[in-house]
Amino acid sequence: MQRARAWLDGDGRMWLRRFVIGVLVAALLILLAFLGAAFLPRWWAHRIAHQVNGAMTTGIILGLFYGFVFTIVPLFTAFRAFQKRRPWKVWAGLAVLSIVLAGPNLLTLGIVIGSGKAAHAGERTLDVDAPGFRGASLAGAIVALLTILAVEYLLVSRRWSKRKLHEAKHPG
Repeated sequence: MQRARAWLDGDGRMWLRRFVIGVLVAALLILLAFLGAAFLPRWWAHRIAHQVNGAMTTGIILGLFYGFVFTIVPLFTAFRAFQKRRPWKVWAGLAVLSIVLAGPNLLTLGIVIGSGKAAHAGERTLDVDAPGFRGASLAGAIVALLTILAVEYLLVSRRWSKRKLHEAKHPG
């Protein structure tokens, strides 16, 4: 109880403490973003290049796989998470989970649209050692998006048809 009273002082210490913690968290996130931008594109490009090993067919197959799987799983998670009313903490956790599951596609996207030196180095690595990966990854992501939209359409139309059938059988 004393701890709660100390935290909820009337003289503004609570807000000062929250402000300082917020600034520290923001600074840590910015530092991690800069470190990630300098390291992750090169690292990811080398992981993919090691898997593909310069073969166009392997690059296309792996690109389709990564693009499809790491788009459909996060989208499915996100659609299912936000269909029901849940506490905001659950929604936030599922949103973070969806972003983590989309990580490989986000790393590839960072290489493709990135403007830093690491992104350019990753782009060159993928061009030479993983040909076909980037385009196939985009194609896999588009197919996954269309698949998830088709499944959602089928589920919604099925619910609509069931409701119409029930209304026809039990009028009024």
